[in-house]
Amino acid sequence: MSTDTHTTHDAEDDDRNRDIKIYVNGDFVHRDEAKVSVYDSGFMLGDGMWEGMRLYNGVWAFFDEHMDRFFESCKAVSLDVGMDRAGILDALSKTAEANGMVTDVHCRLMLTRGVKVKPFQHPSLSRTGPTLVIIMEHSKPAEALQSQGIRLATVPQVRGLPMSQDAKYNSHSKLNCVIACLQAEQAGADEGLMLDPYGFVNTTNACNFFIVRKGAVWTSTGDYCMNGVTRQKVIDLCRANGIEVHERNYSLVDAYGADEAFLTGTFGAQTPVGEIDGKIIGTEDRPVTARIRALYKELVLANTGTS
Repeated sequence: MSTDTHTTHDAEDDDRNRDIKIYVNGDFVHRDEAKVSVYDSGFMLGDGMWEGMRLYNGVWAFFDEHMDRFFESCKAVSLDVGMDRAGILDALSKTAEANGMVTDVHCRLMLTRGVKVKPFQHPSLSRTGPTLVIIMEHSKPAEALQSQGIRLATVPQVRGLPMSQDAKYNSHSKLNCVIACLQAEQAGADEGLMLDPYGFVNTTNACNFFIVRKGAVWTSTGDYCMNGVTRQKVIDLCRANGIEVHERNYSLVDAYGADEAFLTGTFGAQTPVGEIDGKIIGTEDRPVTARIRALYKELVLANTGTS
């Protein structure tokens, strides 16, 4: 097993994060004191939804798209958010202000069904209203990953069928992904490349996955993958800028033979893949990935009004 492990969430060290304040149901608490009940449905059952967002110069990038996903997921599992989008934005703004944060900030917004009256599964036992927690950190992706890339290992854990647990939920129940991550680590890789129920390439344990073949960008059909905001932005950017893009079924042999590969996610934007199952993918210049990264950076600047 490799001891030199990286993830798509590797960030530059920032001492300011030692004293951040966490939003817990309207209160701001030092990270060392931020707690939820052991009876909370999120702790007890993983019953909750979350959203990851980034702050650029005081503006949350693609806020509407993130809220679409968050509120739709909560509605689908009958989880009352307890506030509207304006209320969420107000809570985010107050948390950023409490921490003196303006840019290069990553947020994890977490909502659970709340505290249960008994330690059992039924949702009706959660009677106090939802628990809302917001964690913000000064967080800038590590630049070293842009040259060396992430190492992936194909893992036996798969992205399941929607009737088991739909990957389109940003659910607190992440055991499927944790198992895939452990399997990749045990194989000496950084992250796990997960297949869909039919053996086609799908996502990693943490991010959506793309390959580049002969100048064309390929990604999965989307039937079994995470409903990634960054994934969709990349597809849209390709279509708008003359880059051939396909949402399709493809197998590992197509991935092994790719000219480039990269991951997408809110934190890392586009993170290059250096190898898959020990097979080197592409070269360090990665021209298509580099072009998409530049287009995405422009899109973020335009979306946040900082261009």
